[in-house]
Amino acid sequence: MSSPTRNLFTGLCFMAAVTLFGVAGYMIAGWDFSDAIYMVVISIFTVGYGEVRPVGVEGLRGFTMGLIVLGCFSVIFLSGALVQFLLEGQIHRALGNRRMNTELKKLEKHAIICGYGRIGRMVAADLKASRRPFVIIDRDGRRLEDAREAGFLTLEGEATEEATLLAAGVARAIVLATVLPSDATNVFITLSARDLNPTLTIIARGEDPSTERKLFQAGANRVVLPAHIGAERISHLILFPEAVEIIDDEEKARHFRQELGDLGLEMEEAVIAESSPWIGRSVGELETNEAFLVVALHRNAGGTELRPARSSLLHAGDGVVALGRGANLSRLLEERT
Repeated sequence: MSSPTRNLFTGLCFMAAVTLFGVAGYMIAGWDFSDAIYMVVISIFTVGYGEVRPVGVEGLRGFTMGLIVLGCFSVIFLSGALVQFLLEGQIHRALGNRRMNTELKKLEKHAIICGYGRIGRMVAADLKASRRPFVIIDRDGRRLEDAREAGFLTLEGEATEEATLLAAGVARAIVLATVLPSDATNVFITLSARDLNPTLTIIARGEDPSTERKLFQAGANRVVLPAHIGAERISHLILFPEAVEIIDDEEKARHFRQELGDLGLEMEEAVIAESSPWIGRSVGELETNEAFLVVALHRNAGGTELRPARSSLLHAGDGVVALGRGANLSRLLEERT
């Protein structure tokens, strides 16, 4: 908890304690709750109204005087804490904006990230790890607050507006990545950025494959489709040893197949029967016409071969794990095995 917030909380607690103390004191003296709370309020805030009941009772006048002193002190402390809380927040924002503007003006040969969503966060983290200077543009203040807490330089505004791009130093930047979820917005940002800096390298995100051509026409140097990114990730899982755990574990295999299905891919497994004509033949022959790709072989003798060579021979009892798109892999495997 920051110092201004802590002081404000302390002031509220102190005033509440003084109020409870005063109410309890008057009720002990025989007052009812409504009279007690009323007397405490007019005493703390020094309103100056007449006494609800006579306080000439022995000790009660001194108690009231003490309550007034404590009440005034609590009001002064709380007021000061409130002013500090408000002013310090404004000062921090003003200084933060001034520092940000100064840093933006100093940026040269930097990267600009348009959008701080799921993909923008990953891009920013990678750029920070590589110590590459960059600035993030987003219109969502809450997202930018998260970015600032992560130590990133930010600029709040619409990346579709030329003034925002100019403020981000697009004329001095060497690369811009527009990774917003809207294809139309990414096309518009690409057009604007290309007009402002003809030599800028522009990397654009596309959701619909048909948008890829439009982004290139708008001036993008590279277009990235998230579906392709997912496919590459899955391919790495298949081609490297970590895939053994995914293929062998039933629960992980189910999630893996679901991810593949989202990309229009299927992964199935079939066992080479004892009477199969494919016994002794190669993986390359099994992949004839590229109907699918054999990504793993569970050897009946033990062990798993990931992305087996086309010359690898098939044996009875071997499990064939195949990957393909838009085909009935089980049927194809059964036909071949």
